Amino acid sequence: MTSSSDQKEIVIIGGGIIGCTSAYFLTRHPLYDPSIHKITLLEASKIAGGASGKAGGLLGLWAYPSNIVPLSYRLHAQLAREHDGATRWGYRQIHCGQLSAKGRSHSQSSNRSSVDGKGAAKTGEDSISLNKRDGKALGRLTAAGVPKDLNWFSADCVSSYSEMGDPSTTAQVHPYQFTTAMAELASQKGVNIILGSVTRINTAENDNFVKSVTYTSKQTSESHIIPTTDIVLAAGPWTRSIYPPAPISAMRAHSVTITPSTPISAFAIFTEISLPASFGQKDTILKSKTTRSKTVTPEIYARPNNEAYCCGEGDHLVPLPKTTEDVETDAARCQDIVDYVSSISDELRDGEVKVRQACYLPSVDGGGGPLIGQTGVKGLLLASGHTCWGIQNGPATGKLMSEFVFDGRAKSAGVGSLDPRKVMA
Repeated sequence: MTSSSDQKEIVIIGGGIIGCTSAYFLTRHPLYDPSIHKITLLEASKIAGGASGKAGGLLGLWAYPSNIVPLSYRLHAQLAREHDGATRWGYRQIHCGQLSAKGRSHSQSSNRSSVDGKGAAKTGEDSISLNKRDGKALGRLTAAGVPKDLNWFSADCVSSYSEMGDPSTTAQVHPYQFTTAMAELASQKGVNIILGSVTRINTAENDNFVKSVTYTSKQTSESHIIPTTDIVLAAGPWTRSIYPPAPISAMRAHSVTITPSTPISAFAIFTEISLPASFGQKDTILKSKTTRSKTVTPEIYARPNNEAYCCGEGDHLVPLPKTTEDVETDAARCQDIVDYVSSISDELRDGEVKVRQACYLPSVDGGGGPLIGQTGVKGLLLASGHTCWGIQNGPATGKLMSEFVFDGRAKSAGVGSLDPRKVMA
């Protein structure tokens, strides 16, 4: 265990959810003393500029891996209570389910939103959903097992519904708001946030302990060196570019946010949509370059303030760019998502697309993960490879990082199966 009198120079690399929760929990650790413990967070572009600002924000006790999910889910609730998360980052408990449906072609799904030359959605005066369903339609939804208050899907489309989670096991946050709040709360306790790209982790000649971190300032383009005793490497998909032995890969993911034509109830929905043979983008100016599958699986998360977050499948078509600011968004892939969800929901079809975006998700080569713990180089800790569950598992990872730094081991959860040394050469 670290003595409270030991001076520490802690550097966190990465300003996503893992880096920001690590900063937060380091400043809440019982041994943290700002008079002798200096914490610096280095972020290449901006806080929550990547997946941590563009993810869905779904939380579930049924997520994975099971050794950290319960801890993280509990910490999410505690953080929301302590810092008014309901107001500050949209924390709320919700329902979650799997919905199977048959999508409608554009000729059947009339009055859909159009897209202008800049890719921004428009809704004409003839595209107004009244959100009315007759008794027969409601009866069909009930017969399919759809909850009464999940009333924003077309009864003619829905085949079946099964519950995955309820408000006792499922919740959500707005990822950008949550991540930036964690950074702000950490900063208030003494964390120094610097925008700069890390170019090198400097170790002793025999590579058995860390000495410093070299970075290039975003503002001045000048190179700087920060002495360090402890490094938390939490750079998500950019982890390998900073530390090549880390077996972390990147996958691009697209998403959109839509303001529905009428408010929708608090559900997170995993869909399975069978598309008709006539389905396509013939009535839009965007022509998808992807081969359309007969079955697609977009996810739809209703958020507070009448917003729907919709995401599609990932791809490896474009290599990981240098920073989050350089991520390329494929407008046609975003339009695919809009078309898919519009084919089964009038409220989404007649709504307004507000954001089209892309990000990269980190994963561990060969599957499994995330990787949380020591690397074999003294003072270098790794926290990466969280796939799509980074927001869910961020608080647990941050708390565990604080324990590795100050206690020398994980105390709040057994994470031996996530030890980076098991998969690193």
